[in-house]
Amino acid sequence: MTTKSGAASYEVAVRARSALGEGPTWDAAAGRLLWIDILGSRIHTYDPATGRRTLRRSEQHVGAVKPRAGGGLVLNLRDGVGLLDPDDTFRWLRHEPVPGRRGNDAAVAPDGALWTGTMRYDEATGGGTLARVTGDGTAETVLDDVTVSNGTGWSPDGRLMYYIDTPTRRIDVLDHDPDTGRVTGRRPLAEVEDGAGFPDGLTVDAGGCVWVALWDGAAVRRYTPAGALDRVIELPVPRVTACAFGGRGLTDLYVTTARVGLDPAPPLAGSLLVVPGAGEGVAQPAFAG
Repeated sequence: MTTKSGAASYEVAVRARSALGEGPTWDAAAGRLLWIDILGSRIHTYDPATGRRTLRRSEQHVGAVKPRAGGGLVLNLRDGVGLLDPDDTFRWLRHEPVPGRRGNDAAVAPDGALWTGTMRYDEATGGGTLARVTGDGTAETVLDDVTVSNGTGWSPDGRLMYYIDTPTRRIDVLDHDPDTGRVTGRRPLAEVEDGAGFPDGLTVDAGGCVWVALWDGAAVRRYTPAGALDRVIELPVPRVTACAFGGRGLTDLYVTTARVGLDPAPPLAGSLLVVPGAGEGVAQPAFAG
């Protein structure tokens, strides 16, 4: 059975006009939410307890930002993976520019490795990658024929990895070895039907359910570990990009949105939304670099 939650279930956390709001991540050490505007080259923070916000501009399009175990941030940028130290000094961890390609979504695995996605600006088929980057900067390309590398996450026990290559319309699942970081057996968990949008970012809750943001679908969906659709949260903007649990107890679902390509754009397109008490999240590890 699918349960729908109507538009009244959401609140506006930060009213913004992000071209491509993305990548919400709860930074537990700092008690704040990190999120980005990819095309605006902006890194945002938001403290829901105080309402305090910060904004930092990047010199490149930034596809993802995650906290580091020793403080500072790791960034998935146009030309590779960069580090921001606690004193705000920037340095490259891996600098490997490819003309016409940029970093997109990224996630930190249970072992502290960063899984980084890329895509072509023209979204050429097979032009993207998914790589695993360890704390010392060692990188291994895991998938080399994806188009728009997007949502990545792990089951609570770390033995399953979920992954989205958006144009396929699928949420895939792979077996993951927590000791080695190796993945095998890629297979579909669920598929988004025509007319319902495209799967974008994802997060996994404490029960192992997979929450998926729908680009051009105006919703976040929850799928059970068996792949059954059991909840739909409808939202007031069509381009819903990613979601993550945060706040005290990790019970609030934060959702990023985009306004790029919408003319006219709905009033809340590009804002950071939140669904209070949506579920129970899992604490996310910080990058080990």
